[in-house]
Amino acid sequence: MGELNSVCADVVGEHDLLIVGPGVLGRIVAEKWQQEYPNSQIYGQTMTTNHHDELIKIGIKPFLRDTKFSHKFPYVIFCAPPFPTTDYPNDLRSAGLNWSGKGSFLFTSSTAVYDCNNNGLCDEDFPLVPIGRSSRTDVLLKAEIAALEAGGCVLRLVGLYNLDKGPHLYWLEKGTVETRPDHILNLIHYEDAASLSIAILKKNLRNRVFVGCDNHPLSRQEIMDAVSQSGKFDKNFNGFTGTDDPLGKKIYNTKTRAELGWEPKYQSFRQFLGLTD
Repeated sequence: MGELNSVCADVVGEHDLLIVGPGVLGRIVAEKWQQEYPNSQIYGQTMTTNHHDELIKIGIKPFLRDTKFSHKFPYVIFCAPPFPTTDYPNDLRSAGLNWSGKGSFLFTSSTAVYDCNNNGLCDEDFPLVPIGRSSRTDVLLKAEIAALEAGGCVLRLVGLYNLDKGPHLYWLEKGTVETRPDHILNLIHYEDAASLSIAILKKNLRNRVFVGCDNHPLSRQEIMDAVSQSGKFDKNFNGFTGTDDPLGKKIYNTKTRAELGWEPKYQSFRQFLGLTD
C-alpha cells in the first residue's frame, strides 16, 4: 500500500473525506458526498484488502488500517462495526487522530445504548444503559466517549435496511423465528442514514449526539405483515414463536430533525414497500 500512501500524502482538499469502514452505509455516504463536493477526494480505511478493487471502482481510495499519513483529514466518518476488532474504543481514538479538527468527525453508533426494553417511548435524551451491565452496550458507550472526547459527534442509528438487507430478510430466510412478535423495532433506510450523516458532517458541529430513525416504530409482526402484503418477496414467512424474550422501544428523533432540518426520503418501512401507513 506504499504507493497509495504517497498519493494520500499529497494536498488535502477542504472537503476531503475519510470513511473508516466503507461498507454498505459508508459507500452510500461516499456517493452522496461526491455529488455534493465533486472535487473532493474520498478515502476508505479497511481491515483487509478484500474489497479494495470494488472501492476503487466507485471512487474511493482504499488503504489498510495501519497505514500512516503525513496529514490529517478535514472530514472523518467512522461507520465500522464493533467486530472483528479487539479494541473498538481505541479504533475511535485512532480515527480521531486522523481528523484535522476542521470540518467534522462523526461516529455512527447504535440506539441499543438507550435503557429501554418495555416497548416504551424513547428520544435523544432518554437514559442510557449503565456501563457494566452489558458487554455489547459497554463497547458502544466507550467508543462514543472516545469520539466525543476527540471533539466528534455521535449518530445513534436504529436498524438499517434496504430491499436486500435488514431484519426482514434475516427472518424471511429463517422462516420461523424463536422471538416474540410484539417486540417493537425501529428502522431507517440506508440512504436516509447516509443523508442524515452528511447533514451532520456539513454542520461542522462538536460534541453532539443525534438519533437516526424514521419515526415509525413497528412490531416484528407488523414488519413481516408488510413484507407479505408488498408482494416483493418470493419466500413465505411462517411466524414468530417466542413469548418471554425482552421487548423493544419506540424511538423518535424530533430534536435531531428540528436542529438539522432533515427528513427521511423513506418516511416508513411500509412506504418504502409501496404500502400506505
